[in-house]
Amino acid sequence: MSSSSKTDKKAAVDAAAWMFNVVTSVVIILVNKALMATYGFSFATTLTGMHFATTTLLTLALRWMKYIQPSHLPVSELLKFVLFANFSIVGMNVSLMWNSVGFYQIAKLTMIPVSCFLEVVLDNMRYSRDTKLSIGVVLLGVGVCTVTDVSVNTKGFLAAVVAVWSTALQQYYVHYLQRRYSLNSFNLLGHTAPAQAGSLLLVGPFLDYWLTTKRVDAYPYSLTSVLFIVLSCTIAIGTNLSQFICIGRFTAVSFQVLGHMKTILVLILGFVFFGKDDLNFHVIVGMIIAVAGMIWYGNASSKPGGKERRSSPANSSTKFQKLETADADEKV
Repeated sequence: MSSSSKTDKKAAVDAAAWMFNVVTSVVIILVNKALMATYGFSFATTLTGMHFATTTLLTLALRWMKYIQPSHLPVSELLKFVLFANFSIVGMNVSLMWNSVGFYQIAKLTMIPVSCFLEVVLDNMRYSRDTKLSIGVVLLGVGVCTVTDVSVNTKGFLAAVVAVWSTALQQYYVHYLQRRYSLNSFNLLGHTAPAQAGSLLLVGPFLDYWLTTKRVDAYPYSLTSVLFIVLSCTIAIGTNLSQFICIGRFTAVSFQVLGHMKTILVLILGFVFFGKDDLNFHVIVGMIIAVAGMIWYGNASSKPGGKERRSSPANSSTKFQKLETADADEKV
């Protein structure tokens, strides 16, 4: 196969992976929005546990049918990943509760510079000036789209810090584990989904009660709400898998930057289907700026020198261990 045909094939697969992630992520957000706003199922952490339980069932079925080959992931690495991932989920839920929507959106935007910092420190990554500027344009555009009222308090700020750093570490770790242990997306999900499902289903009902003062077992389940829950869990399989595919093929920074396309689509579709989100002039301008920044980032990062490692990532394991230990100490 010629180099040009290999490049074309990779570009097609990359585009398909991004589209898979964007579609499943946007659809599940809309389904969950309807489930929570219309049917009052406000148990976000428990629902996420259900998502991973459904994903676990799929990986077990695929392993039984020999579609997933046996693989190895040390228990210590699995526990670190679950720690980061669960802190991310819980942190985001608590941050959304304790902070204004505006500060919550600002916190989400800071994941990009934090992810950049992790890549620079752990992978010796170097960004060109155009790549850095394009990231800044994306941040500006998404900020104009989403940031409205901004108020913050001490506990909300701490929740946001935990949410941002744990999410960035979790996404970096997806790429790290796939690279270090030669795991594909299904292999990694097969290891991580059962652990996340068990831990979130155990902690979720108590955390959700603390956040909402409502019990998941006392929720008035109906046929329609159950169908929405099943639909959400089914779509979550694709969302979880596509996240691992995208981060594995690219990096956490690229996933964050181009992933803001989902934010824009959610704003548009939320306006179309729910009519509650304001699609005014400054939001439209923000969308245009963000999309322009994403296109610029895609071009800048793909050019020679746009985004490259300065040396072999062989030492990233040692560096990661040091950073992970420091981060764990902060959370205790």
